[in-house]
Amino acid sequence: MSFVGDELFGEFNRRFDAEPEVWASAPGRVNIIGEHIDYSDGWVLPFAINYRTNVLMRRNGSSEFRLASGSGSMTSVRVEADATGKWTDYVVGVLRELGVAAGLDIYVSGDVPNGAGLSSSAALECAVATAVNALFGFEKSAAELALVAQAAENNFVGMPCGIMDQAVSMMAIAEHALLLDCRTLDTTAVPLELGKADLILLVIDTRAKHELVDGGYAERRAACESVVQLLGIPSLREADAQLLKVNAAVLGDVRYRRARHAVTEMQRVHDAVTAMRAGDFAALGRLITASHASLRDDYEVSCAELDIAVEAAIAVGALGARMVGGGFGGSAIALVRSGLVGQVQSAVRDAYAAAGFKEPRFFVAQAADGARVEFLDK
Repeated sequence: MSFVGDELFGEFNRRFDAEPEVWASAPGRVNIIGEHIDYSDGWVLPFAINYRTNVLMRRNGSSEFRLASGSGSMTSVRVEADATGKWTDYVVGVLRELGVAAGLDIYVSGDVPNGAGLSSSAALECAVATAVNALFGFEKSAAELALVAQAAENNFVGMPCGIMDQAVSMMAIAEHALLLDCRTLDTTAVPLELGKADLILLVIDTRAKHELVDGGYAERRAACESVVQLLGIPSLREADAQLLKVNAAVLGDVRYRRARHAVTEMQRVHDAVTAMRAGDFAALGRLITASHASLRDDYEVSCAELDIAVEAAIAVGALGARMVGGGFGGSAIALVRSGLVGQVQSAVRDAYAAAGFKEPRFFVAQAADGARVEFLDK
């Protein structure tokens, strides 16, 4: 057992006076490019990061579900109860989707930063789904568990997210990005060897508000779905720039710009894969920056904190930078030469201080493996 395992098992035993039967973990994610297009049947290019959520679990021989996290207090939940708006909803949603009736003791701990747009919620859902799948021998595939986790967030939490976050958390491969077809869930591993190119993908946590279970995300998804209905196509995957231009008057300004982001972002994903395979990181950087401009201007999901972070990083030499995640706060990423990381961090800090914003946090994102069972007492 590793030091981390010893710590986790010790906490579980302290809370529940018993040993866990299973320990599973799942990572957060960074999306290199392909934002807000997973629910339009697009392609996305995320990778799992080296920050994980751990879930330890045992059957307790009752109908009671007892949950504890970190150093927080224990709470009991009922799977049949309504959502509460708390973190436990992500756990309960997965249990409901998998039809778990037997009582469980569950301990959650991890280091995926909350509220940073790195998908801590999907990491929790996927760790729970992986643990339950192993404990009860459901034998579901990684893709099936990703769909379970997405359904939990859609149906119980009330967040109409696409499949990207859960899919990469379940299926990622270390040292690779995952080209994911969000319609078919087909995946292609694309080597992400930044170290060989003396590059770092720096995550800049703006520490601005990051709440997607509100109107902003749902409104933009609804706009894309409305465009699809008006154009009579299966999804925006079937659209192109010419189709949108011809129908611009019918769509109106807002819907036209939302759809234009989706169409151009899908093309940027394919161009990014080409650039990565060719080792052309300058081209990748330009695509990343173009993605931010589209998210800022056409999709309107950026904010001052994100824009300043992107602008400051590029001004001191980042190859590219953009907001990641749902937007309205959260994090940006910057593709940076290793020797410039300190300068980028200083430039962003100075820009935030001048604007009166909270001091940002920084993380180095390394491509990690997806969800896995760490221990199973069988």
